[in-house]
Order: sequence, then C-alpha cells, then structure tokens
Amino acid sequence: MIVKILKNLLPGFLLFFSLQGCAQNDPSKTLSVRELKDKIIENDSTMIILDVRTESELTGGLPKIDNAIHISVQELEKRYTELEKYKDKEIAVVCRTQNRSSVAADFLREKGFNAKSVSGGMMEYHKK
Repeated sequence: MIVKILKNLLPGFLLFFSLQGCAQNDPSKTLSVRELKDKIIENDSTMIILDVRTESELTGGLPKIDNAIHISVQELEKRYTELEKYKDKEIAVVCRTQNRSSVAADFLREKGFNAKSVSGGMMEYHKK
C-alpha cells in the first residue's frame, strides 16, 4: 500500500521540483555570476549590486563586492525605500548561496524594482 501511494505521489514531486529549478533559472529573475562579473568589468552603470547578507557574514566570511549596497534581508522590508533612486536600474541581489537573494529579489520586484537574484551567490562568485 505504501509503495502504491509513493508511486502516485512521485510524478507530482518530480513536477514540483522541476518547476522550482526552472523558476530559479528564469532569466527575468536571475543573473548568473558570469553575467554579474561581466557587468562589473564593463562598469555597467545600469546595474547596482545589493548584498542582503547579515553584517556578521560580511565581516566573518566572504567579502562584499566593491561598491555593493548592504541591506540585510531581515531589514529589507523596513529599508527598501533607500533604493528608490535606483528604480530605473537593474538590481543584482546577492547573498551567500542564493536562497535569501531570491526572496529579496521577489520582494523588490513586488515593489516595482527590476531586481534579479545572483545564481549561486557569493559562494559561486568567490570560487577559484
């Protein structure tokens, strides 16, 4: 009986997880580390970088990208209006691995910003 239930649930789980993977790679919602680095190299003035990690992560872990704005995801709801002057720019949102940056980018898009989460986050950015 358990095997029958699992067989019936498996297609639904596979569909759910495949859709989650597609959503995380949606080019309207994500930016690859390579794309981010290219824009940094080009000194692209149409993009800003928002680092949503905690203060302790910045000081005790992977360093912040030069000129990135820091507002932790925990403070973003209270402080997002600080980004109003960047509404005409693309906002590359980065965290350690991409989990919080995806949440932050979704929140900012709901507020009318052009925000994209950086795939792989700072872990990917600082890979050698």
